[in-house]
Amino acid sequence: MTIAIFLGALLAAMAIGIPISFALLLSGVALMWHMDLFDAQILAQNLIEGANSFPLLAVPFFMLAGEIMNAGGLSRRIVHLAMALVGHVRGGLGYVAITAAVLMAALSGSAVADAAALSALLLPMMVHAGHNKARAAGLLASASIIAPIIPPSIGFVIFGVAANVSISKLFLAGIAPGLMLATALCFTWWYVARKEMVKPPPRKNAGEVMVAFKDALFALGLPVIVLVGLKFGVFTPTEAAVVAAVYALVISVFVYRELQLQQLYGLFLAAAKTTAVIMFLVAAAMVSAWLITVAQLPDQLVSLLQPLLDHPRLLMAAIMVLVIVVGTAMDMTPTILILTPVLMPIVKAAGIDPVYFGVLFIMNNAIGLITPPVGTVLNTVAGVGKISMDEVTKGVWPFMLAQFLLMFLMVMFPQLVLWPAKWLIG
Repeated sequence: MTIAIFLGALLAAMAIGIPISFALLLSGVALMWHMDLFDAQILAQNLIEGANSFPLLAVPFFMLAGEIMNAGGLSRRIVHLAMALVGHVRGGLGYVAITAAVLMAALSGSAVADAAALSALLLPMMVHAGHNKARAAGLLASASIIAPIIPPSIGFVIFGVAANVSISKLFLAGIAPGLMLATALCFTWWYVARKEMVKPPPRKNAGEVMVAFKDALFALGLPVIVLVGLKFGVFTPTEAAVVAAVYALVISVFVYRELQLQQLYGLFLAAAKTTAVIMFLVAAAMVSAWLITVAQLPDQLVSLLQPLLDHPRLLMAAIMVLVIVVGTAMDMTPTILILTPVLMPIVKAAGIDPVYFGVLFIMNNAIGLITPPVGTVLNTVAGVGKISMDEVTKGVWPFMLAQFLLMFLMVMFPQLVLWPAKWLIG
């Protein structure tokens, strides 16, 4: 009954157009009334405590780093480097997009920010070269969702806080799966674009490649600093976010000199607005998480899934299907915040590694950003690239299916995630 009341209130509130953060609060209030626990003071206290978390400070700083990166010329230099490296091969602009997406993912941690930058920089170039516009847009959208998987990742920060799992371990464990996603996209692009008669640009000579590398060197320094710092315990993920924001600011203003001081107000304001939305959503979700625990909903679900607890792979497959369904109708952050407190007790009861689960859970949610009809990244690419949502959706299908296939391979063979993670984490 408690599950029905919570989900019923949440879905009803969302159905009438109430924003997800307020819908979470309303579903929490409904659950409190049902349990005869309603107290405005408890509600307010949990709301405040939900956002009162030191690790969550990483969110605004990573958001700010992403804004500065796009405005300060770091993204453009990454794209130019990728063009110099792989632009000359057949279908080279597609491989440029994938390579640039991986490099930019190690800078921003935001799929939407990467989608906007890649669409603005590469989509006109790909269309002008003769590539199918819908297919090119679909590739850019699917490549952008690598950002929440390769560190630094805002999704890992939110999951780590909600699940009480080491964010540093999640960051390091996400590197190999992110690179695997990029590899899957490369094979898929080769297959779908092999019949396009597009003449690639001429091969860059060694001198031109070196010039592009030197130009992007300071941009490439950011992920190296963050990853080395996390690997050797120089700083925490929160401190890494501050380092990333300050580094991006210094490079953009004093080295590349493409960011003017008068632009900073707008960048700080944009990052603050996005952060405010995320933080209020986190705070509202923590109210629901507390009530879910008090109502013992995880225990009820564990008992319902008892037959699957002895079959971790089957359980993981069932959870991934559930997340896919939810991801078609809900954005990444609310999905993480709603499902994490419910699923983590089940995962622990089945003996599944929390870091392994976190990587696949975030990967699934990231792919959800390109699943219609809600797909935030699809909307971003459609808006920036001036292309209809239907065309982007049509173009993204082969790439999205390849990513889902890879994810379920990781479900069937956990070593694909666990072995590289063990080597990186130590």
